[in-house]
Amino acid sequence: MNDEALNMSIRKFLKTVGVNSQLAVEKAVHKAIADGKLKGSESFPATMTLKVGTLNLDVRFDGEIKLE
Repeated sequence: MNDEALNMSIRKFLKTVGVNSQLAVEKAVHKAIADGKLKGSESFPATMTLKVGTLNLDVRFDGEIKLE
């Protein structure tokens, strides 16, 4: 195994996840505000789950998204 290749591959995957997740959340927030479901000053819980079937890995990350 090449640790450097593993590290770079994981970082590339996480960067893709991070960028695309942020865009998806921003789009959903803007839609919810436009639809009147959010005022734009709320905070709400968020959960991210990382699954890697081959490794039997299933990790949950909890956090909060604040609009102000």
